[in-house]
Amino acid sequence: MATSRPRVLQFGKMPLPQLDAELAQAYEVTLLSEQADPRRFLAEQGTQFEYLVTSAAMGLPAHVVEALPNLRFVSSFGVGFDALDRDSLLHRGVRVGYTPGVLDDCVADMAFALLLDAARGLSESDRFVRRGGWSQGRFGIRTRASGKRLGIFGMGRIGSAVARRAAGFDMDVGYHNRSPVEGSPHRYLPSLLALARWADFLVITAAGGDATRHLVDAQVLDALGPQGFLVNVARGSVVDEAALAAALQSGRIAGAGLDVFEDEPRPHAELLTQDNVVLAPHIASGTHETRRAMADLVLRNLEQFIATGQPVAEVPWSAARQPVAAGV
Repeated sequence: MATSRPRVLQFGKMPLPQLDAELAQAYEVTLLSEQADPRRFLAEQGTQFEYLVTSAAMGLPAHVVEALPNLRFVSSFGVGFDALDRDSLLHRGVRVGYTPGVLDDCVADMAFALLLDAARGLSESDRFVRRGGWSQGRFGIRTRASGKRLGIFGMGRIGSAVARRAAGFDMDVGYHNRSPVEGSPHRYLPSLLALARWADFLVITAAGGDATRHLVDAQVLDALGPQGFLVNVARGSVVDEAALAAALQSGRIAGAGLDVFEDEPRPHAELLTQDNVVLAPHIASGTHETRRAMADLVLRNLEQFIATGQPVAEVPWSAARQPVAAGV
């Protein structure tokens, strides 16, 4: 006797097109973003869905959760869960799977790419050559990265991967978390402000959300100082972007490398005109290898939950309420 495939509500198109096709092959998928009137669709058919797929970038608003009274499980593509409405999900007892671990190396690689670019002015020097500036004079002297102090805000999986890369540059690594990481060989600083004062380069790998919003503010940037550099591969909300733009413009910090922004895809307007900041369009995990691994984990989380009631990797909601998240 043939059995029908489980119904899955897909919030929107996934970052990897192959995943859309693989979900449609394995399940009876309805794409909410393609409905003429999504709210009306939810009101009329929301009771039919126990499973939902989304991404960290798309998130999941409360009104969608509330329109799905039988929702049991959400499989999310990504490691951030600040855009998923925690309160409505917990109130309904909905479990949430995500994709940690598989993107750590690529995000750490991106952190170092931004760090080196900001310090050595690689993007700026590329523009200099292309516009013919080299024929008019020398580019100028920039900052060495090797042997410097690297501060990591959020010594979780990704922060630890950044620290491992720092070893190859003979950097002295310090970090700040809610509490020291047991067994870590690196220097623990008791506050973000103390870490910024100590560091030459401050790398942000803490999770987003209300608990970390704007923790990197004007005071922290001033502590980093006119020779210091900020790198953010976590969430744009962790940094006060207006304060950062002002600090860069006034020379209160030396430079920055950013892969994430407060209002994506719209960076603060003043950042766009400044040569001492490197801007990337949220691509830290954007490699073929990592996106494929993330898609596989989305599928495995959903398959395992349907089969056993236990996903491979489940969101640790308790970490979302802590004042400093230990990783991304």
